[in-house]
Amino acid sequence: MGDGDGWAECDQGHTHWGRFGAAGLLAYHRDADGQMWVLLQQRAWWGLGGGTWGMFGGATHSHEDGVTGALRETAEECTLDTGLVRVRGTRVEDHGGWAFTSVIGALDEKVAVKPASRETRRAEWVRLEEVDDRKLFAPFERSWPLLRETMKGLVLVVDGANVVGSRPDGWWKDRAGANARLRDSLKALDEGVRGLPPGLVAFDRCFPEVVLVVEGAARRVADEPVDGMDGLRVVAAPGSGDDHIVEIVRRPEPDTEYLVVTADRELRARCEEAGAHVTGPRWLTDRLASR
Repeated sequence: MGDGDGWAECDQGHTHWGRFGAAGLLAYHRDADGQMWVLLQQRAWWGLGGGTWGMFGGATHSHEDGVTGALRETAEECTLDTGLVRVRGTRVEDHGGWAFTSVIGALDEKVAVKPASRETRRAEWVRLEEVDDRKLFAPFERSWPLLRETMKGLVLVVDGANVVGSRPDGWWKDRAGANARLRDSLKALDEGVRGLPPGLVAFDRCFPEVVLVVEGAARRVADEPVDGMDGLRVVAAPGSGDDHIVEIVRRPEPDTEYLVVTADRELRARCEEAGAHVTGPRWLTDRLASR
């Protein structure tokens, strides 16, 4: 029993399980044929919503955030190795004084999953289009239309030369050093990104893959090790940085959105034509400054 186990009332007058809120994991996998699968739990008959289907999850404890709580609860309720989950983002349903955090995560393989506690009757991978055919747990059923649109990742492509050039800090004296400082500051995004520009996936907090594209005298930064953030890559453009960024967004991965950070108008037009979203350096620097 953790300190979060227990009932709580929200400002709307409803009673919920979880003294400090609750969280669940919406895990998904796309196979080689393009079929999307969603991992669902059938709740034990004796519990709340007995026999219905939904996410693995439960009460979060006072020392946990939503991601930590959702992964812990999932590991307690089934045999899934949550270390294999690539967390894409979170979506919070706030009732006032109590909130539920949906954690969306991808798996590279549709691994076998079995029940691991008396709270779980069955664990099953369900085709995306067949989720609505199940008798769903009522709170999950209400949130499913939105959650099904969040099963995708975000790649943040940073135009290093343009972002560095947007700050008059003497970057022209040491372009490689300025890009290295930008690289190091981007590691803070490992904690998650809030306030995505409109039109992107509807996450309250997103955990993007970050690609910093460097060119010219800054290319050597790509040869240096990146410590402190698994999702950060530094890529040296063989020629024009703009051309390389366009090449990246023109070869999208499935279930992935691309957000390019640049103030270059021509590059913006080229990226938008290729289907990517674009925002200016100020959006990025504001988020780095808040760390």
